[in-house]
Amino acid sequence: MMFEWNIDPEIFNITLMGFNLAPRYYGLAFVLGFFLGEKYVGSYLLKNGYTKKDVSSLFTHMLLGCIIGARLGHCLFYEPSYYLSNPMLILKVWEGGLASHGGFLGVMFTVWLFNRNVKKINYIWLLDLVAAPSLITGSYIRIGNLMNSEILGKPTDGTWGMIFSRVDSIPRHPAQLYEAVGYFTISLVVFYLYSRFHKTWPRGRFIGLILMCGMSWRFFTEFFKENQVAFEQGMALNMGQLLSVAMALIGFGIILAPILKSKK
Repeated sequence: MMFEWNIDPEIFNITLMGFNLAPRYYGLAFVLGFFLGEKYVGSYLLKNGYTKKDVSSLFTHMLLGCIIGARLGHCLFYEPSYYLSNPMLILKVWEGGLASHGGFLGVMFTVWLFNRNVKKINYIWLLDLVAAPSLITGSYIRIGNLMNSEILGKPTDGTWGMIFSRVDSIPRHPAQLYEAVGYFTISLVVFYLYSRFHKTWPRGRFIGLILMCGMSWRFFTEFFKENQVAFEQGMALNMGQLLSVAMALIGFGIILAPILKSKK
């Protein structure tokens, strides 16, 4: 069954006092992910004696880390020569170009900064806590990509596909949905596991699972996507897949480390 997709990416568009106001579903998805994530993480931190100020500071760090990391990830992983030749263009986030791998790495780095400079907490314990909220935010953002008719799937001549009529008339795999559903499902499983076993499992297992499973799913869904940049055309695996393999291996290593340590 083929579906035609022609959703306006703007929720509404009005002019007030000479200013144009046109919020997008993408921005709403981004904000929703961080809002719900703050509520979830905050509930655990407050139960463990931390303050609302600590929670707010942590999520300020994470929000900045996600945006800056995602922007730098796109510029350095996908178009390094262009942006290094025009470094001021890196600041123009509003023109588009965010990479989820960079966003994940940025969050991990700024959680470390928070832990080092603001509130001393076991870093791996904190990564475990924010792991599932981070991936499910990635799911919401992929829905935002769907609403923007971007990150398109490859053409399909099967019985299943979507025509993104704002782009072209070609039936395509809804790769954004594939990725979003996978992230959402993995996140729900890890949310459940965290609620049951966070006091008994070795630290690092939850962030390890999110990295290993989430990035493995990303690797798989890339087979259904159009390449993002021209240099990927001659590659057996595209940049998204190479980055996903690296991060999945990091996740596997984090899970394996305490197991190997206990056997020594």
